[in-house]
Amino acid sequence: MALVRQHLIDPEICIRCNTCQEACPEDAITHDDTNYVIDFEKCTNAGDCMLQCPTGAIDSFRMIAEPWSIADQYGWDALPEDQVLAPPASQEIPEDVARITGIASEGAGGRELPPLTAPHPYVGLYTPDRPAIATISGNLRLTGEESDVDIRHIVLDLGKTVFPVLEGQSIGILPPGEDAEGRPHHVRLYSVASPRDGERPGFNNVALTIKRITRDADGNPVHGVASNYLCDLEKGSEVRVTGPFGSTFLMPDDPNAKIIMICTGTGSAPFRAMTERRRRHRLRGVNGSLHLFFGARQPDELPYFGPLKKLPDSLIDVDLAFSREPGRERQYVQDRLRARAEDVAHLLADDETYIYICGHKRMEAGVGEALSDICASHGMHWETLSKTMREGGRLHLETYH
Repeated sequence: MALVRQHLIDPEICIRCNTCQEACPEDAITHDDTNYVIDFEKCTNAGDCMLQCPTGAIDSFRMIAEPWSIADQYGWDALPEDQVLAPPASQEIPEDVARITGIASEGAGGRELPPLTAPHPYVGLYTPDRPAIATISGNLRLTGEESDVDIRHIVLDLGKTVFPVLEGQSIGILPPGEDAEGRPHHVRLYSVASPRDGERPGFNNVALTIKRITRDADGNPVHGVASNYLCDLEKGSEVRVTGPFGSTFLMPDDPNAKIIMICTGTGSAPFRAMTERRRRHRLRGVNGSLHLFFGARQPDELPYFGPLKKLPDSLIDVDLAFSREPGRERQYVQDRLRARAEDVAHLLADDETYIYICGHKRMEAGVGEALSDICASHGMHWETLSKTMREGGRLHLETYH
C-alpha cells in the first residue's frame, strides 16, 4: 500500500478566521458553515497559509492511502489518525548501497545493533528503478566565499511523497548522466542532517550537508560527480532520491540517554539531526545530555560553526579540534577526547551512554586508541566495554574514505 501526505485543517482548533483561504495562491482552501478544508488535488504545499494561521490549525498533515475528499472533510469533528505505512514487499538493498554501507561500518568490530529505544526505521522504500522525486527548496553555502572548501546545506522538498526518515539514516542521490563506460551513475549516499519531522517542522523536507569534491584524499584533482551536481543545483531543480537507508546508526528515543558524537567535516550531518531533534523535544527533569567532538582543518571549514556557537551549554557540550589553524598546535578529535578524559571516562562508565563516530576513515584508529587509553587509566577495558556497548546498541561507527 502506497501512502501520500495530505495537508488538512484541524476542525477542533480552527477559529474560521478565513486568513488561510485568503492566503492560498492556488485557491485550494474552501469552507462551508462548519469546516475549512483543503482540496488535495489543488494544494501544492506552497506554505503561504501556514504563515498566516493564528492558531496552528492548518499545521496538520496525515499519511493516507486515498486522499480525503472535500465532502469527507466537511463532515469531520476531529482529524482522522494516520494510516500505518506497511513495509514494502521487498526490502532488498541495491548492491551498490550494500557495498557502501558495509564499508562504512566495517571498523565497528562486529555486527551493529540499533538502540533498544530507537523507532522502527523504514528502509529501501524507493529504489533506482523507482525513485522519489524531490525539489531543491534551499541551497546555502556554509563555508565562506574566501574558503577553498565549499560545503552546502541543501534542503530537498518531497511534496506529497511519503518519505519517513530518522536521525542517523541516509538517502541516496542519483546523479544524471553516465560514467566513462556508458553506464548510469550509481547511487551516492548522504546522511540526513535534519530530524525526523523535517528541516522545518510541518513541512515534508530533509536537509543534507554536501562538500563539493574537487580533490581526492591525496590532494590530486578529481571531480566528484554527485557532490558537484548537488552543489550546483538551483532552487526548483528536481532530484531523484532513493532510500531511506540504514537501520542501526539511529538515535535512541530515551530522553535520559547521554550521547557522545565524534565527527570530522560533513560527518557532522547525522549529529546536526540528532541535536535538532533533542533541541525541539527537550524535557525538564531528565538526565540526558549531548557531547560533540568535532574536527576540521580550520574554523571556516567547519559546517554549522556559527549555529553551533549559539547553542546553549545546557543542550550540548561542544569541543572543537582544528588541525590547520594558523599559529596554533595541530589538534584532532582524539586529542580533545584525551583532554576531556575525566568527563569521557565518567560517561563511559554510565550504562545510558551511547557513542556515535562519523567522518573520514582515518579518524578510526586515533579515536579508538584515545578511548582505549582513557579506559585503561580509569579502571576499564575498552575492548570489553566496546563489545558490551555494541551488543547493546550503544556503539556506532560510520566512516568513509
